[in-house]
Amino acid sequence: MRHRSLIMLTTAITTGALTLTACGSRDDSGSSSGSDKITVVIGVDAPLTGSLSALGQGIKNSVDLAAKTANKNNEVPGVEFKIEALDDQAVPASGQANAAKLVGDKNVLGVVGPLNSGVAQSMQGVFNTAKLVQVSPANTNPALSQGDNWAKGDLKRPFASYFRTAATDVVQGKFAAQYYYNDAKKRKVFVVDDKQTYGAGLAAIFSEEFQRLGGKVVGTDHVTVKETDFSATADKVKSKGADSVYFGGQYPEGGLLSDQIKKTGAQVPTMGGDGIYDPNFISASGESNDGDFATSIGYPVEKLDTAKQFITDYKAGGYKDPYGAYGGYSYDAGWTIIQAVKAVLADNDGKLPDDAREKILEATAKVSFDGVTGKVAFDEYGDTTNKQLTVYKVEGGVWKDVKSATFED
Repeated sequence: MRHRSLIMLTTAITTGALTLTACGSRDDSGSSSGSDKITVVIGVDAPLTGSLSALGQGIKNSVDLAAKTANKNNEVPGVEFKIEALDDQAVPASGQANAAKLVGDKNVLGVVGPLNSGVAQSMQGVFNTAKLVQVSPANTNPALSQGDNWAKGDLKRPFASYFRTAATDVVQGKFAAQYYYNDAKKRKVFVVDDKQTYGAGLAAIFSEEFQRLGGKVVGTDHVTVKETDFSATADKVKSKGADSVYFGGQYPEGGLLSDQIKKTGAQVPTMGGDGIYDPNFISASGESNDGDFATSIGYPVEKLDTAKQFITDYKAGGYKDPYGAYGGYSYDAGWTIIQAVKAVLADNDGKLPDDAREKILEATAKVSFDGVTGKVAFDEYGDTTNKQLTVYKVEGGVWKDVKSATFED
């Protein structure tokens, strides 16, 4: 999701800059003539169609709100921000094509995204070669920022251009296992994943921590994205005598899996990561899935004092789709780019330098501000320093938060 590290989820924001205005022009020094402002385009790459479009639209709208807020408040004097949304349909090949398109546009000075970790993997190298900054509001796969050997303690940042406002699955997977074992008192879990980057990685981290705590993984299985018949997996859950299920994947498959497990008569909860934390997880199930759990990055936006203005402005914006699980993180990702642009112009007499992309990338690493989701800043790997998480439970057909905490290793 979330998404997402292991995807999941991913936005590509492109801050393009310096397009000609209708009544003015830009000189070679990067300033605009007359009273016209420099136009900075913020592109958004997310699944705007398909099964994950509810999340993608929330990402796009939240970035759009950040741009409009910056314009309204004259956040960066002399600059007007706009967005251009690109649809990756949660498909890596589409994401890579979008990345190439953004890099090829000299006006693009930054990227936020994408939703899915698997899509992010296809985009990172393209952006890094062009020194084009990328900030994701949803990716959670640790390898994106810490390298493929992160699980062995060998942390090496593969791409200096990559940042994220979402916590990684190292945090989310362990937090979920600790809640299942310590709070829900589960001891025999059946683990399922969707074989995707996000889902498989999250399930592996959960399993390791659950067993370290003393729990037992009584069985494992895999499902395929976009399939709908998971009855064979559901039967295995029942036959193994599991007292709980953990699913690494997204809500379209997760909701159906929960439904089919309960139809076998196995009245056990299904838990997943931020990839299933969506109303559509609940609506996908014909059986009541009260008692199912999900973890998600951050605290509930509705309960954060820092998010009150965002919620008010989003409603006033008249957006058709809700901001969703990643709305606050998307706004903060967009605002990160805006603040980096602001810093670069401030250091260059209000003009964008010839090496604007590289300068904005460098400025992003130093960004620090109080955002919608809390303090926004990045560590040496480009990961967020904000490691707040929440467990949600389905009660009465809706998600309700049951525990929030700051994760400590």
